[in-house]
Amino acid sequence: MQIQTIGIVGAGQMGNGIAHVMSLAGYDVMLNDISDDALSAAMEILRANMSRQVGRGKIAEADMEAALARIKTTTALKDLGPSDLIIEAATERETVKQAIFEDLLPHLKPETILTSNTSSISITRLASRTDRPEKFMGFHFMNPVPVMQLVELIRGIATDEETFAACKEVVDRLDKTAASAEDFPAFIVNRILMPMINEAVYTLYEGVGNVQSIDSSLKLGANHPMGPLELADFIGLDTCLAIMNVLHDGLADTKYRPCPLLTKYVEAGWLGRKTERGFYDYRGEVPVPTR
Repeated sequence: MQIQTIGIVGAGQMGNGIAHVMSLAGYDVMLNDISDDALSAAMEILRANMSRQVGRGKIAEADMEAALARIKTTTALKDLGPSDLIIEAATERETVKQAIFEDLLPHLKPETILTSNTSSISITRLASRTDRPEKFMGFHFMNPVPVMQLVELIRGIATDEETFAACKEVVDRLDKTAASAEDFPAFIVNRILMPMINEAVYTLYEGVGNVQSIDSSLKLGANHPMGPLELADFIGLDTCLAIMNVLHDGLADTKYRPCPLLTKYVEAGWLGRKTERGFYDYRGEVPVPTR
């Protein structure tokens, strides 16, 4: 099927990044969130991010204005009904995602493809709660969406080849690279990345090194662009913990047990950059390690 209209559920960091790249690629976008304030903030971020691209000569100002004009916003899920493709980019909690899909179902065209930007939750299980498991799959963008090249495409057990091909065509039109992943907990990227971050937190928890020494060691010793604790703050410690819990529950292996220190930071509300405190304190001019 030909896809031209894209509905996006969730206007946060991932949702507005997806709207950004879709609109620049010529797709008509309907962006949804629960409040007008959230949508207004998302549109301000979109304009600011695109303006930076204009300033760097990556896109023309006319292309930016045309892309922004292709984005409509709504607080009503039913307004996404006419979309050819819907990408759910809400919080990484399965009950929330299931409720969104259940609310969407009465308003969809029979041919609409449903996808989730989940970074870890079972696609097969999410699809089973809908009326179209064959037209359901995982569409996992990396953060920040406009910068990162990879998109993981995850088939559920019932996903048909036409649905996969249609989503692959969208990724190609975005000039990004698709990686096909099987529907196992955390897929490919986070199956490898999150245990590394969790081990870095254990290294901190056990006193092997402090925040600065752990991050410096991986940056200078393994040539990583960001240290694992810095990266955890960027991703969001609540998201890291949620993915580790999915790995631990789904694979029943103690090697995926979330570090108690990671749990403690989340319980304290120290979630990283988005709350201005995590493994670093971002409230001053320069981030300062918290341990």
